[in-house]
Amino acid sequence: MTDPLDSLFSRVLSAKIFANREMMRPDYIPNDLPHREDQILKLAEILAPSLKGSRPSNIFIYGVPGTGKTAVTKYVLKKIEDEGRKIGINLGVAYINCKHDDTNYRVLADLCESVGERIPFTGLSTSEVFRRFVNLVDSSERMIFAVLDEVDALVKKTGDKALYDLTRINQRLSRTRISIVGITNDLKFMEYLDPRVRSSLGEEELVFPPYDASELEDILSRRAAVAFNRNTLEGSVIKLCSALAAKEHGDARRALDLLRISGEIAERNGDTKVTEEHVRMAQREIEKDRVVEVIRTMPLHSKILILSLYLIGKGGSKGGSTGELYDLYCTVAKSMGLEPLTQRRISDLINELDMLGIANAKVVSKGRYGRTKVVSLSISAKNLKESLQDDPRLESLVKK
Repeated sequence: MTDPLDSLFSRVLSAKIFANREMMRPDYIPNDLPHREDQILKLAEILAPSLKGSRPSNIFIYGVPGTGKTAVTKYVLKKIEDEGRKIGINLGVAYINCKHDDTNYRVLADLCESVGERIPFTGLSTSEVFRRFVNLVDSSERMIFAVLDEVDALVKKTGDKALYDLTRINQRLSRTRISIVGITNDLKFMEYLDPRVRSSLGEEELVFPPYDASELEDILSRRAAVAFNRNTLEGSVIKLCSALAAKEHGDARRALDLLRISGEIAERNGDTKVTEEHVRMAQREIEKDRVVEVIRTMPLHSKILILSLYLIGKGGSKGGSTGELYDLYCTVAKSMGLEPLTQRRISDLINELDMLGIANAKVVSKGRYGRTKVVSLSISAKNLKESLQDDPRLESLVKK
């Protein structure tokens, strides 16, 4: 009897869809970044004084997901590092993704590791790790760029203490200079910060606009030319991927994923060309996986809010007012022994869920009773349960 895996491996090995699959990965940084020339130049202008030994201003970069913030930052800093090496300037980059390292301790530990000092996973106080970092970086003359990507995840979880310390660290250094580059998807992020941190961190600001459909089409065409073999893409595939991603706030990351997964589906099916049907299948696959993964990685109170929306809809309602939702959220949070967030903070979380497509918030007229915002869940109960079932704190509530 033939092993089905043998035929699968044979099909994959003989597939000729991709020339270089890795070039379709969102974390691949190409040699050019089309439609971001203005942002590249602006960021380079702000950071270029480091090549003369001066500390550049801290800069904060805003933009919705997939607008090239991280790619442009890494691209510009690599160019500056290369130039510094040519002229003998000691420049270093410490890149930290605060979505993964979302505590003050881990951020400071990663900064220590970026300059060659390994810090134990636990066991030290945050202030001790910070003291070690100060001593380490000031041991030689250099310029360090601390890139804090998705920094809103850190602040929402543990507050802005680490940012406060880092924005004032240069006062404690005599030989080293540190410049902070903050990156966030949350356009209201600065509102969460202490005014003293806000003024120090946002010395310069840069906003990345979403890509439109024609820009996404150009980006995909350039990337596809080196990632796919010739004549393996149906003529309308790139245009469709671009149009679908443009609807999602102009997300280039989503457009790249959509095209790559379309190619992988065609490859698994043994097809020689990627068609529109493969794109539609990829879209359904991404939509399911994206929602589940996003909710799984959310903070506990955001999960409780989503669960409250589910419970409102389960009662036969098409949604609830923000007041009704907040009351139910408070009930669920207290039943778990938690202190509820303020109504204003919950209002911000509702807007975030609306932006992500997990909730639908719309203002409706109540006639002479005025207007109110009605919030409803935009995802299926199946996706919700799949997202929350691994969280033991919510598992029993989801099954009710």
